[in-house]
Amino acid sequence: MRTRFLKTNIVSSIPPKNLRPLSQLFSSSLLPTDYDHFPEIIASTSDSSEKIPPGAPYPEHPWIPSQNEVLDTLLLHKADPRSALMFFKQVERKRGFVKTVDVLCLLLQILASRPDTHVDAKYLLNNYVLGNSAPAAKVLVELLLEYAGRYGFDISDSRVFNYVFNSYVRANKITDAVECFRTMLAHGMLPWVPIVNMLLTGMVRRNMVHDVRQLYVEMVERDIYGDSYTLHVLMRACLKAGKFAEAWKYFEEAMGRGLKLDAAAYSIVIQAVCRVADLNLACKLLKEMRDLGWVPSEGTYVAVIGACVRQGNLVEALRLKDEMVSSGLPVNVVVATSLIKGHCMLGDVNSALWMFDEVVEAGVTPNVAIFSVLIDWCSKIGNVEKANELYTRMKLMGLQPTVFIVNFLLKGFLKQNLLENAYKLLDEAVENGIASVVTYNIVLLWLCELGKVSEGSNLWDKMIGKGITPSLVSYNHMILGHCKTGCMDDAFNVMSDIIKSGLKPNAITYTILINGYFIKGDCERAFNVFDQMVAADIVPTDYTFNTIINGLCRGGRVSETKDKLNTFIKQGFIPTSMTYNCIINGFVKEGAIDSAHSTFREMCESGILPTVITFTSLINGFCKSNKIDLALKMYDDMKSMGLDLDINAYSVLIDGFCKVQDMENASKFFSELFEVGLTPNTTVYNSMISGFKNLNNMEAALNLHKEMTDNKIPCDLQIYTSLIGGLLKEGKLSFALDLYSEMLSRGIVPDIFMYTVLINGLCNHGQLENAGKILKEIDGNNLIPTVLLYNTLIAGHFKEGNLEEAFRLHDEMLDKGLVPDDTTYDILVNGKLKRSYTPVGA
Repeated sequence: MRTRFLKTNIVSSIPPKNLRPLSQLFSSSLLPTDYDHFPEIIASTSDSSEKIPPGAPYPEHPWIPSQNEVLDTLLLHKADPRSALMFFKQVERKRGFVKTVDVLCLLLQILASRPDTHVDAKYLLNNYVLGNSAPAAKVLVELLLEYAGRYGFDISDSRVFNYVFNSYVRANKITDAVECFRTMLAHGMLPWVPIVNMLLTGMVRRNMVHDVRQLYVEMVERDIYGDSYTLHVLMRACLKAGKFAEAWKYFEEAMGRGLKLDAAAYSIVIQAVCRVADLNLACKLLKEMRDLGWVPSEGTYVAVIGACVRQGNLVEALRLKDEMVSSGLPVNVVVATSLIKGHCMLGDVNSALWMFDEVVEAGVTPNVAIFSVLIDWCSKIGNVEKANELYTRMKLMGLQPTVFIVNFLLKGFLKQNLLENAYKLLDEAVENGIASVVTYNIVLLWLCELGKVSEGSNLWDKMIGKGITPSLVSYNHMILGHCKTGCMDDAFNVMSDIIKSGLKPNAITYTILINGYFIKGDCERAFNVFDQMVAADIVPTDYTFNTIINGLCRGGRVSETKDKLNTFIKQGFIPTSMTYNCIINGFVKEGAIDSAHSTFREMCESGILPTVITFTSLINGFCKSNKIDLALKMYDDMKSMGLDLDINAYSVLIDGFCKVQDMENASKFFSELFEVGLTPNTTVYNSMISGFKNLNNMEAALNLHKEMTDNKIPCDLQIYTSLIGGLLKEGKLSFALDLYSEMLSRGIVPDIFMYTVLINGLCNHGQLENAGKILKEIDGNNLIPTVLLYNTLIAGHFKEGNLEEAFRLHDEMLDKGLVPDDTTYDILVNGKLKRSYTPVGA
């Protein structure tokens, strides 16, 4: 039963001499079991100002004692708490009786003075604190103190005050409980640690983490440190607040003062240490747990294994997994996910897939998280077939894919140009209600990067039709698409649409537009957009500044970059290797290798370290300038700086040596490429095959072609042109035509250069009929033969004495709008090509 108490100030106004015995208030025959009737009425305490005459009947309503009389009576029974409680219970049932805090405080002190009524004191307090009329905790504590001092109650054990403290905590009145706690401390009374622990726990649940730590500071100031559970709560509070180092500090302090630590304390601090990435300390604490005879919990192993994976120490993570299993704890889905992610982070997706099969076979039920990791990484490495298989398996298990999983798989499909699969997945995601604007943006970006703006616009309309509002990223993608197709007016109009939609263009928006104008060759408009960006208070990023530098270099205005760079530096731009790489590459493209080298020295003097791209550009420039010795010096400098050449750097070096017909050094770097774990690509093979072909070493060239085929490295048109031209030069017509057929079967379309090589080779070996067929094939592919090609055919027919066909070809050339050159007329007059004439591809 809840009891309502009112605060009064009558305690100090009751002198002890006015206390009346119970017999003066109640009939002795009714004490102490029944106080429902009063045999005599004392006029001084009656509600009426008139005395009731002797023999008059009692009033119909029972008489109600005053607060003073209740207090008097309770004090008379100070030594008999049970009687005092029974009296109070009878009085509080009287209708109209108003209970006060003073009555409560006196009764509580009486009840707390004897062990057999401690429970009654706690019960009374709990009901009171749960009510709505309880005073401030500080007031209640100070009233209890006042009664204790006035009437000689013993407060050495602070029992009644801790009961009050406990009641506020149990009632979840945290603010009052904290006030009670601080009032007790202020008066030198020690709160009981178990109650303090409950308070701290409640505060943590309410995210009052800062207050928990502050309260503990106040405890420590009075040499109250609590017990092991107090330590648990403090460390959990630190974990919740992200104060991981502070959790370790509490643990270390507790250990230092000799607190007996338990397994739970170790488990919590290990989790904290794992979050600060101190793997050595985490493993040390884990070993201490085992040495003390405790078996770490699953959660503890999960934390340490997860930390190992995050730091790339998969070996230790796997060791701990084995230790966990040997301790009798099965591998759970969280550990399995961590280990699988660890394999993926090291680039070993196959091992991750193998582990997935292993843990599933062992009884682990995969969840969304584990599928998410595998689908993401399979998509990243291009194994979209496996990613899609996992996606299907996940759905068959009844697991709903998240939007992140859909997005991972979408990126995988688009990376492999599987647009149909991507559209199907997008439609499924829309149907299931999980597609977001990010999902649409992935497909939109892919379309726009390929310049498929029309399809992008259709997707845009579908997105809006589904009630999804385009983001600024969506608009930026559309601007990129228009820039890719060179439709700069449309790109600029999208900028206007951004503002109409209520969004604000950002630095990326302006930079994409600036880059578009540079690609278009319109530097003036590019700088106008930059000025608009600055006027709109959009701060240019490094991406913006580098785009402008690169744009000037691309537009053949490299000489202007130095002044522009100095201007940008004054605006706060700090050049990076990317900035200097653009300038160096620009000079290399212009053939100004000395300026490129000078920029390189300036870069190094500025304290900016060159990258592989920097050296690759310079090596390329030196090779093109036939300064192979300087190219090799750049190679040596790279090695001395600890930089590993990538496939592009090797490609440039190999091509440089092939161009100067130094196949010995070219082959040396080709072999080194394999030694460092790289795989030559089509470009590298192209250089090597062309180099051997130019030295008439077709055996070596054909061996490289076979190597490409065996390793499934695609041959391009240029490689086939080199091989076929070289074979025709050696008179191996059959082999050359077989290669030509192979090329066509692979869907490679010949260009006019390939046709010229074929016709020249056939004509040189008297295969004029086959050469004529090739000419007709050119017409069928809507290509226009060159004058050079007709000259080769005309010369061939003159050589064979087919003058009629030679002049017919001359007329055909005129009909096609081709203007004969001096070589043509020399052939027609002299009947042969000049000796100085060398056909292309010979």
